[in-house]
Amino acid sequence: MHNPTAHTSSAPRLAARSDLPPARKRLSLRELPTTDRPRERLREHGAQALSSAELLAILLGSGSGGRSALELGHDVLAAGDGSLRRLASQPVATLISLAGMGPARAVAVHAALELGRRLSAEERREGVPIRSPRDIFRTYAPRLEDLPVEEFHVAILDIHHRLERDVTVTRGILDSSLVHPREVFRQAVAESAAAVILVHNHPSGDPTPSPDDRTATEQLVQAGRMLGIPVHDHVIIGRGRFMSFAEAGLL
Repeated sequence: MHNPTAHTSSAPRLAARSDLPPARKRLSLRELPTTDRPRERLREHGAQALSSAELLAILLGSGSGGRSALELGHDVLAAGDGSLRRLASQPVATLISLAGMGPARAVAVHAALELGRRLSAEERREGVPIRSPRDIFRTYAPRLEDLPVEEFHVAILDIHHRLERDVTVTRGILDSSLVHPREVFRQAVAESAAAVILVHNHPSGDPTPSPDDRTATEQLVQAGRMLGIPVHDHVIIGRGRFMSFAEAGLL
């Protein structure tokens, strides 16, 4: 049965709602002015003119779930607290859990971040004079300091103490049984290296050497002496800092 009382009491509420401003529509990237679209801005001004969120939006390609690619880019960046370095240290699962992402997009973002890290390391690598442990840190930190697992590298030096080649020996927990002298010195022998420097990272960020670090270093220094390829140093990369066995008098 029609209830006139109920109808009358609800009328003022309906009238009040009709006075509210209409909800704003979210614009897709295609609906933005050309000068505000990330792709067009990149073509016009170069990639360096774009924010990190805009670059991520280009990488993602399109929006999802009613959110534009630029909004997703901001969400992805927020997963690393606004830092690409912290974002790169997040597991892929963290990005997959974001609304509008998914395995393919999360993997694409991680791949792009890894390419950037390799580019940064590559620019400083071959042919760089190594005069101090800090030179090793500057060369390897962009690649190693934020990795979630340990990597063990050998920096092969020529007679002028320049970095001739970088060799990745192992990836994972550093154990003296895993870092075998044969694997460490194989490439150094093949290239007639004048000397080598051992390099690895600590995902904890603390470069203090562990007992396994010390044991592995002792074994490799002895092997180098037998082969006539001296180990000039072992540098452990932490987050924003490093530790040198040579400077600490541990070689």
